[in-house]
Amino acid sequence: MNIKVFTIEKSSEPAIEMLTKEFTKMISRFAKMEEVKIFTKPIAMAQSIGPHEAQNAYTKAYEPHLKGYNIALDVQGDVLDSEAFSKLFAHDMHVNFFIGGAFGFEEAFLKQTQKIISLSRLTYAHKIAKVVLFEQIYRGLCISNNHPYHK
Repeated sequence: MNIKVFTIEKSSEPAIEMLTKEFTKMISRFAKMEEVKIFTKPIAMAQSIGPHEAQNAYTKAYEPHLKGYNIALDVQGDVLDSEAFSKLFAHDMHVNFFIGGAFGFEEAFLKQTQKIISLSRLTYAHKIAKVVLFEQIYRGLCISNNHPYHK
């Protein structure tokens, strides 16, 4: 299984990098995991103009990566428990997670994904959402593989 997490971010803080690398290592027992950070000049410019322009820039940056089973993280998405989250890995051997930028996603992008989920009805800073997602990916794979981490 191949899992990719796409993020709109310039760079991460060392503590966040350490946590995501730790989870990536643990996930590697079950799947090939890759984080893809995207922050282009058009995204930077669009974010300074406004929300619509930023969302459009995110869509343009993410669309070429819509292959396999695509999951967008959005506050209006389905809230899953860990058992339901683990079932996301049964759909395809290539699973992509997309974390939106500061202004979220365009409806047009969300319609191109197979699933829209929310990590919580709370709003998280991008870096916190990423760490929570990495932990849930590990937890979900442990559940799918009958590993005791979940308990």
